[in-house]
Amino acid sequence: MSGRGGRIPAGRAGRLRLRRSLATALRGADLLERKLRLLLDRERVARRAAQEAGAVWRQRLAEADTWLVRGVLLGGESALAQAVPADRARVDVAWDALMGVRHPAAVSWTDPVRSSAEPTPPNTALAHAETAYRAAVRAAAEHAAHQAAADLLAAEADRTRQRVRALRRHWIPRLRGELAAVELALEEAEHEEAVRRRWAASRSGR
Repeated sequence: MSGRGGRIPAGRAGRLRLRRSLATALRGADLLERKLRLLLDRERVARRAAQEAGAVWRQRLAEADTWLVRGVLLGGESALAQAVPADRARVDVAWDALMGVRHPAAVSWTDPVRSSAEPTPPNTALAHAETAYRAAVRAAAEHAAHQAAADLLAAEADRTRQRVRALRRHWIPRLRGELAAVELALEEAEHEEAVRRRWAASRSGR
């Protein structure tokens, strides 16, 4: 049987090295499986939050579109141009890390501010549309952040799962096989040594 270097480590020192390597591999597999569970749990939370934010986003967007149509019908496209503030909204994303995976954790939203010199929406429908669109964009930002977090966590979970599979299916069985072979060789060597000693003792007795 071949080890990483092509030959099985011989003797008691080789057996000790294999036992240590096997213990390290088993401990590593356990830690990786714990990491995998944590990643999958956080991914599920992020997926659920993304679905909820996505539903809110679609609902708010439909409401905003409805109000926009009403507002344009009442005041025309010129009224729509007057209703848009010059200021821009701001979205800030707070980041977190889980088991070395950096991902979006929260979104803070700052509404655009209309200056006192700017005209307000010329009719109630456009005012409602503005409020609904702001809510829709806020929900869209939250949806995007949760979706990105879920995707990043899922990618790391896949990598961790592959590492666990490599340890459990390949590396650990190979170490166990090599250790069993070394222990068998040591047992046979010790048996042969005992036979030689008994033979030598019987000859010297005669």
